[in-house]
Amino acid sequence: MVQDEILSVIGSIGKDEKLYQEKNFNLRLQAIDYIEFHVIDRIDALMESTDAFDLMNFLKQYAKKVKCNLEDVNTSMFHRLRTKISQGSRRGKLLMDLIGDYLDYNLSEFLQQDAIGYDNFDMFLNGLLTNQNMPGETKDKEPEMIYYQKTPARIIFELIKRAEFKPHDVFFDLGSGLGQVAILVNLLTSVISKGVEFEPAFCSYAKTCVADLNLNHVDFINIDARYADYSSGTIFFMYTPFEGKMLQDVLQNLSGEAKKKKIKIFTYGSCTLEVAQQNWLLNRCEIQNCQGELGEFLSA
Repeated sequence: MVQDEILSVIGSIGKDEKLYQEKNFNLRLQAIDYIEFHVIDRIDALMESTDAFDLMNFLKQYAKKVKCNLEDVNTSMFHRLRTKISQGSRRGKLLMDLIGDYLDYNLSEFLQQDAIGYDNFDMFLNGLLTNQNMPGETKDKEPEMIYYQKTPARIIFELIKRAEFKPHDVFFDLGSGLGQVAILVNLLTSVISKGVEFEPAFCSYAKTCVADLNLNHVDFINIDARYADYSSGTIFFMYTPFEGKMLQDVLQNLSGEAKKKKIKIFTYGSCTLEVAQQNWLLNRCEIQNCQGELGEFLSA
């Protein structure tokens, strides 16, 4: 019977010891997704078309319990790892090694793969950096402001590799959202990192992450990017936070900084093509697909 089949599947997942070993993150995430989208969704469909409602409800609660148990492993794991980061024992290369170890990746080879979008790499970093829920927005955006999207983890790591940060560098993420880019840049390079963010709730979220991880050289500034002070910045990043005249105004401000010192600008998304048209910047790479590639520009 179908009920026996579902019971067997849930029991098999729940008793699989490998799934409860911390470092089997990928396997555990696959199991959690399977329970959610194949088991529970299937049970919900059957509950609408069968008389055995009580039995199906029992199976649903059983599936939810197994899923919760697996999620608890991740919660405990991430809490322990965040504690190590806050104590300063998992930063730079040690953090890179930890990420590769828990995802069972050769991280250098993994990051060289052509891939667009989000995957388990992003899921791991989301859990590693904070246990907060994403806040709702509290301010209306201006027409030229773009809705928030997290920068894919691969792009952040490619940025860090290509930027070749020096100890004197100061990094700015314009439209920093929940703060992941600036936090990872600091964790992996130790340079001063700053986020510029219009939405107060996002800025507060990012500041809480920084406090929890005990990062002394990361700050988030709740301000319209057109009015931020970029005088200390040497390397800048934008994941298309705005467009049109607003983007041009911010680029004009950065061009003023470029007259005083050499700066680098990295971009992701549709703003890349706009930045590439600036005659005061040198394009460091050929952009084939502005939606999926990291743009790199150096002040002339």
